[in-house]
Amino acid sequence: MSGNTSTRYPPELKARAVRMFEEIRADHATDWQAMTKVAELLGVSTAETVRKWVRQVQVDQGVRPGVTSEESAEVRRLKRENAELRRANSILKAAAAFFGAELDRPSR
Repeated sequence: MSGNTSTRYPPELKARAVRMFEEIRADHATDWQAMTKVAELLGVSTAETVRKWVRQVQVDQGVRPGVTSEESAEVRRLKRENAELRRANSILKAAAAFFGAELDRPSR
């Protein structure tokens, strides 16, 4: 089982799970019991998956401290951009070294 659930469960199911948790939370003694029930009702593999979804929504809403989904996406985008710029810089350095060596050769 992979750690990335974004491809396994559609966003609609995640949103529904969070809504269900909020609706049935008062009927259970603990958050975990409510999350377990939601996972069971929706056919989600584990209550831990539901817990992660609920916690992320709470962070996104500012109810809980943490990195929001938007901030996380921006960091991923910047990391990809940084990697691409590093590759481009490496190519330019190699080209500069090659052409610099060509200029240093005596012409016949």
